[in-house]
Amino acid sequence: MRSLLALILGAASIAAQSPAAPTTATAGSGEAWRLVQPPQSSLVYARDGSLIGEIGKEWRTSVPLASLPRYVSQAFVAVEDQRFYQHDGVDVVGMAGALKDALLGDPRGASTITQQLVGNMHPDLIDRREKSISRKLREQAAAREMEKHYTKAQILEAYLNQINFGHGWYGIEAAARHYFGKNASRLTLDEAASLAALPKGPALYEPAKYPDRNLKRRNSILDQMVAQKLITEEQATAAKARPVKALSNGGMSAYAPYYLDVVRQLCERAGVRVSDGGYRIWTALDPALQRATQVAVVEGTAATESRPGFRHPTFSNHAKGSTDYLQGAAVAIDATTGDVKALVGGRNYAESPFNRITNGLRQPGSSFKPFVYAAAIADSIAPNAIVPDTSLEIQYDRVFYRPKNADGEYLGNLTLREALTRSRNPVAVQLWEKVGADSMIAFAHRMGIRSTIAPYPSSAIGASVVQPLDLVAAYTAFPNLGTPVEPRFVYRVEDRAGRRVFGQAVTALPPAMSPEVAFIVRDMMRDVVERGTGTVARRWLPATTPLAGKTGTTDDNTDTWFVGCTADLCAGVWLGFDRPKPIMGGVAGGVLAAPIFGQMIARGGAARPGEWTPPPGLVTAELDRDSGQLATAITAPDKRYREYFLPGTEPGALRIDARRLFRLGPIVF
Repeated sequence: MRSLLALILGAASIAAQSPAAPTTATAGSGEAWRLVQPPQSSLVYARDGSLIGEIGKEWRTSVPLASLPRYVSQAFVAVEDQRFYQHDGVDVVGMAGALKDALLGDPRGASTITQQLVGNMHPDLIDRREKSISRKLREQAAAREMEKHYTKAQILEAYLNQINFGHGWYGIEAAARHYFGKNASRLTLDEAASLAALPKGPALYEPAKYPDRNLKRRNSILDQMVAQKLITEEQATAAKARPVKALSNGGMSAYAPYYLDVVRQLCERAGVRVSDGGYRIWTALDPALQRATQVAVVEGTAATESRPGFRHPTFSNHAKGSTDYLQGAAVAIDATTGDVKALVGGRNYAESPFNRITNGLRQPGSSFKPFVYAAAIADSIAPNAIVPDTSLEIQYDRVFYRPKNADGEYLGNLTLREALTRSRNPVAVQLWEKVGADSMIAFAHRMGIRSTIAPYPSSAIGASVVQPLDLVAAYTAFPNLGTPVEPRFVYRVEDRAGRRVFGQAVTALPPAMSPEVAFIVRDMMRDVVERGTGTVARRWLPATTPLAGKTGTTDDNTDTWFVGCTADLCAGVWLGFDRPKPIMGGVAGGVLAAPIFGQMIARGGAARPGEWTPPPGLVTAELDRDSGQLATAITAPDKRYREYFLPGTEPGALRIDARRLFRLGPIVF
């Protein structure tokens, strides 16, 4: 109490004296009385034009005072500084009242709007957290000097654009945008009073989280406005009748902080300093799919933690500051354009902003196998070719490599299609060896994999690390019939004048394989989700939605994956720990990642009907699934399936002997 009294008495003493000379001490930002332009932010929009966030240290868009309804500024003046238009920057009457209240045991502040602005605008010169008398005196002197150089309207405008409204939202425009989903120029009287309640304690009176607290303080502010004759009793009564209806989503159509980071990095690498503010950025993000992906990752990782046998720290029970709990990440890409429609780079951005989709390097496990099979098909190995799923021992660099299957078993002779469906590791390794490491690595790089692929047979089953975004983008070659596309995040960026200063074009890589090869491998991956290791993903989607994909699980269940494609979308899901370690026994990509994939596609409105039509030139035949040979009259209906072949790789009985054809005579039409 004594320190508070001394502070107020000292301030009152100074206030009674003649105005002091303006403070000229600086700390790198100029005199404390000067009005400076505060940091601005750039607005980021989704593909449908809805707001998904802002880029900048402080989310702020300064607006002129003249653009605001008069009652907006009046609400702040009423509660923060009712004698704003009478004092010279320091309210002597207010300080006297504060002194009286302090003596009666009800201490309160007496800082004017001008004093608050001085401290908020120049925290390096006037630190308002400091409780000393000297700080108060310097603040008062700077406030008086500010009032000498600027009009009340200029000071009030600067104040309204400076205030911290919580959540990193600064200024009246950002507050209106994120709490009420509108521009500050469209605020109603009750909304203006709700925002005027926040400077006293943004966390305490936050309208979305604590509507009752905000309503009580809002109504008190409306009463003060009536008492000060700023509004009528009738206006206040009508405003009080309205409930506090702040937006629960912060005025954003989807939560996408990892996506915003990628957008910022892309723009700034192109020389567009979007962090300085003033830009408008249109992106490829699909709000519905982004929301579904975020929920699916959060729920899916939590479901894994609740499984019997999970022995690691959980998200709800882990050491503060640590990210040793299970992580998850997902991304969805438009197969035709490369538009990144959803991206979740981790389980919780606030705790770990590291983007595992764009910056992580993880072993893909068996989700790499489609590239191996595609290279093999392109090398004229037929999809019905028999390869033994058997014990192998391969020597390289004085090392013996013995690939094993996750179930510890070997199934004997299998067709390529069946081996991919059941994800048999020895078969993939044998294909790697047959086609050759150099050819396999070159093929993966043509698909868009930029990371180094080691020339070892273990790379056939995903031992070499990849960037998750690259992996999913490479899968676009399958629905695109051979041509992968590069990921695209930013449609266009406009500066304050509306000029286009940056944008990403649709970029297709050179064809990595023929349309025929792409179709065959994609059709083989359909079996993976229809009756193989990825059936959980299929269960979430209607039968009219075509789906192909591949699961992936690394040694000791350290990384689990599912990467798949619908008619127009490729998406991938990863689960694991930042410091690789086994998740738990008995799990795989088809168990943990596949359901997250299915949920994000189904809930995000991306499960659209479609049809995959084979390109011309393929040879088709009905085969026996067990033998891989042509079906016969005794082949059971459930064993019959349609297979596709590159010309020249089909079963011998289907090949036409041109010489024999000519011996039969001319063809008559």
